[in-house]
Amino acid sequence: MSSKLSRRLFLTSSAALLASPAIAQSKPNLATYVVPPEHAPVIVRLRDAFEPGSLLVDPNTFSLYWLLEPRRALRFIVGVGRGDLYEAGQFTIGAKKEWPSWTPTKDMIARNPAAYAKYADGMPGGPGNPLGARALYLFDERRGDTFLRIHGTPEPWTVGSAVSNGCVRLVNDHIQQLYDLVPIGANVVLYSKRQVA
Repeated sequence: MSSKLSRRLFLTSSAALLASPAIAQSKPNLATYVVPPEHAPVIVRLRDAFEPGSLLVDPNTFSLYWLLEPRRALRFIVGVGRGDLYEAGQFTIGAKKEWPSWTPTKDMIARNPAAYAKYADGMPGGPGNPLGARALYLFDERRGDTFLRIHGTPEPWTVGSAVSNGCVRLVNDHIQQLYDLVPIGANVVLYSKRQVA
């Protein structure tokens, strides 16, 4: 399966509306933030057939699809990597963790030492951890653990935008739902971003 996404792939129902990128704003209060109704998981029909039990991520519509049947999927709205930090490719789920610990990569620390150097030895799991409530770890044949994750976030207002350091993020309630569905070894395709002229 190619990691280039054809426009004809998606979708036959009105539930396939594109997610709106987050509007720049001051940081919301987590205690009062309400996830927009259009970001709720929804079952959609696909034009093309895919292997059930696979995860597909379309960064252009901030959508993650969990394939229930060849042409039927549960769609979640996600956040993706900003700029060239997003990595398209084919992966498998190599590990799953509840309330995972987090350690920034060396590249993250080099890009922004003020934000990340203090966590070089890691941060324990918990509500303030950047990986949120659950994480699915992406592996490939060449590298093993790629350090890419599909994970929750303590900042749900960033879902529906390209702001991460490369990972795919979901609202914590949504990653908890997805986590229970996805087994170790599931196939994952992160499709390419469209090039804007």
